[in-house]
Amino acid sequence: MTKLSVNINKVATLRNARGGNNPDVEKVALDCEAFGAEGITVHPRPDERHIRYADVYALRPLLKTEFNIEGYPSKEFIDLVLRVKPHQVTLVPDAPDQITSNAGWDTKKNLEFLTELMEVFGHAGVRTSIFIGADLEMAEYAAKAGADRVELYTEPYVSLYPQNPEAAIAPFVETARRVRQLGMGLNAGHDLSLVNLAYFHQQIPWVDEVSIGHALICDALYLGLKTTIEEYKNCLR
Repeated sequence: MTKLSVNINKVATLRNARGGNNPDVEKVALDCEAFGAEGITVHPRPDERHIRYADVYALRPLLKTEFNIEGYPSKEFIDLVLRVKPHQVTLVPDAPDQITSNAGWDTKKNLEFLTELMEVFGHAGVRTSIFIGADLEMAEYAAKAGADRVELYTEPYVSLYPQNPEAAIAPFVETARRVRQLGMGLNAGHDLSLVNLAYFHQQIPWVDEVSIGHALICDALYLGLKTTIEEYKNCLR
C-alpha cells in the first residue's frame, strides 16, 4: 500500500502568523500519526517562514513513523539532515525565496553535484529521493546519481486532470515504469488532493509514498484532521 506522508508546513505557517505555539506543530504531527498517516514531511526554508530548524530537531525523537525532510541542499540544510538523520531526505531545486516548489531537478546537468550528495547522505544511512518532472531522461540520470528514489512533481498532472485525465497521467505512467525498471523507489507530490489522488494511484499503484500538505490541511479545515487523513488513505487503497 502506498504510504501517506503529511507535510505539516502549513500548520507551522499558521502558528508563525500569530506567534506563540498555537497550533502546536509537534502535537499536530503526532495526531497525524495517530490518525493513520505513515509519515511526516517538513520542508524548512532559509527564512524559516513555516517549519523552523528548531522544529525539525524537536520532531525527530517524537515521531514513530517515517520522517522525511525536503529542501534545497545548501550547506545549512545538509548539516541539518546529517545531524537529525531522518528516514528520508528529498532534494528539491528551489531558490531560497521560492514560495513553493515549481520544477524538478535537471539531473543530467547537475549529475556530479547530485552524485556527491547521494554519497554523503547514503553514508549517513539516510534514504535519498530526488524531485523530478515526468521525464524519462531525468529519471535515468537520477539513477546514475545513485538516488534510492525519485519524487515525481505532480503539478502538471493536477492542472490537466480536470480536462483530460488520460492525457494528464500518461507521462507520469511512462516515467513511473522507467523508474521501476531502473530499480528506484517512487514517490509523488505537489497539489495532489482528494479530487485527483485516487485516479493517480489507480494508474500508478506501485507508488511508495505520496507527500501531501497544502490540500490536506485545507480539507481539514472543513472535515477535521482525522476524517481528512482517513479520506486521503481511502484514495490509496
